[in-house]
Amino acid sequence: MDFQATKSISQPLAKRKSKTMLWSDLKRDRYLYLLVFPGILYFLIFKYYPMWGIIIAFQDYSPYMGVLKSSWVGIEHFVRFFTNPSFYLLFRNTMMISLLSLIFFFPLPILLSLCMNEVGNKYFKRIIQSVVYLPHFLSWVIIAGITFLLFSQSSGIINLMLEYMGYSKIDFLTNANFFWGLLTGQNIWKDTGWGTIIFLAAITGIDSQQYEAAKIDGASRIRQIWHITLPGIRNVIIILLILRLGHIMDVGFEQVFLMSNGAVANVSDVFETYVYRNGIQQGQFSYTTAVGLFKSIIGLALVVWANWLAKRFGEEGVY
Repeated sequence: MDFQATKSISQPLAKRKSKTMLWSDLKRDRYLYLLVFPGILYFLIFKYYPMWGIIIAFQDYSPYMGVLKSSWVGIEHFVRFFTNPSFYLLFRNTMMISLLSLIFFFPLPILLSLCMNEVGNKYFKRIIQSVVYLPHFLSWVIIAGITFLLFSQSSGIINLMLEYMGYSKIDFLTNANFFWGLLTGQNIWKDTGWGTIIFLAAITGIDSQQYEAAKIDGASRIRQIWHITLPGIRNVIIILLILRLGHIMDVGFEQVFLMSNGAVANVSDVFETYVYRNGIQQGQFSYTTAVGLFKSIIGLALVVWANWLAKRFGEEGVY
């Protein structure tokens, strides 16, 4: 009885002590919480609250009746999407564009960061950083315009040079064989420099004494990069790779839409353009919400799987 009485008294005391500690922590770090509050508010308003709209993927949604009064159709829209003859074409195009970007674009910021880290002259290094960061701030409209100026068959600079040298012109923009490569090249040119920011920050966190010890042991710069720098940023690389897999079904509507034309429709039609045609232009909100939910589920599954795999091999992972 004494033990039970002591236990019953100690539980409220422990809860009260926990609340007191929580309040003291909040009071102590109030400025840090105030600093992070706008970010939390952003995610609540623009990320979590809109998830309520997912319910229309299972309804025959009508804007006039609203979410609560629209009729329920279950998985009808998903069945329609998966049985649509365009599904395999959309899936193929989306996956191929994403995989090409993952294979050819993802490693380049790492390589560029390693090269920039070896530049000894700080003034020259800042100039390089400014130059490689600049394309990120250009809109896709401008980049598409530059692409047309370079690769247009009639007046593009590349084709004019080929014609001047006696070669025949190449239809870069209307040939389906070049479309995926053009998109990948645009991504590389636009965002490779911007992607170095995180990796350069991770490299600066590596203890400089490791490099000094490696120099004493006679290690070359290549050996130092291979045995010190790359292992030092391995966790960052894995985390960014996991997050990139979560967006593997997102290839960017604006870029694809601006570069598309009737001649390359067979390789340029992706989930984003399909949702735009059916959802925005034709008003099939429930159907296109189901398409978007399918993409999100695939991305979530890949993140969970990649994170589990990373932990299986002894890495930290995302969570």
